[in-house]
Amino acid sequence: MCSLCGLLGGKGEWSDSASAPAVFAGRAEPQTRLRERQARTRILNAVLKHQGVVVKDWSGNSYLLTGRTGRTAIVDTVGEIWAAAERISGRACDPLDEGYLSTLANNGR
Repeated sequence: MCSLCGLLGGKGEWSDSASAPAVFAGRAEPQTRLRERQARTRILNAVLKHQGVVVKDWSGNSYLLTGRTGRTAIVDTVGEIWAAAERISGRACDPLDEGYLSTLANNGR
């Protein structure tokens, strides 16, 4: 598939409540796909900060990851971000590691 077709595809992700309003009907305010992606990107940046990786939304369909050295990757889903962050930073990236979660919790205080 060419990159333009990929951009125009606009596929939803399992975590998008805007693409499944019946599942998330209890929300007080309407959720847009863009607002959700912005919130998700903020969370991803907080999680990947110690890796030296920055995440940006790319055209509403993908994520652009950039490392301290300028290495970049474009991925389509949140699930692909972790492997790309490892390649870019050269370090293991396990967002569910207990030690790492403890560090995140302590930095949030």
